[in-house]
Amino acid sequence: MFKSDVLKHFGGTSKTASALDISHSAVCQWGNIIPEKQAMKVERITKGKIKYVPSMYEKASTAGAQP
Repeated sequence: MFKSDVLKHFGGTSKTASALDISHSAVCQWGNIIPEKQAMKVERITKGKIKYVPSMYEKASTAGAQP
């Protein structure tokens, strides 16, 4: 889930922090893709208007790793 989509939905950093019951600084520390735990929470509180996409959080397989 992209930070820009979440901020747009809630109307900014402060309102996003309030909606998720986290600190303003926590939201500011997010990268382009928000933490998975928060993404699941956003989907729940927006009643699916913003979707949690599990594939965005899958780890890339290590090159040369044995199955």
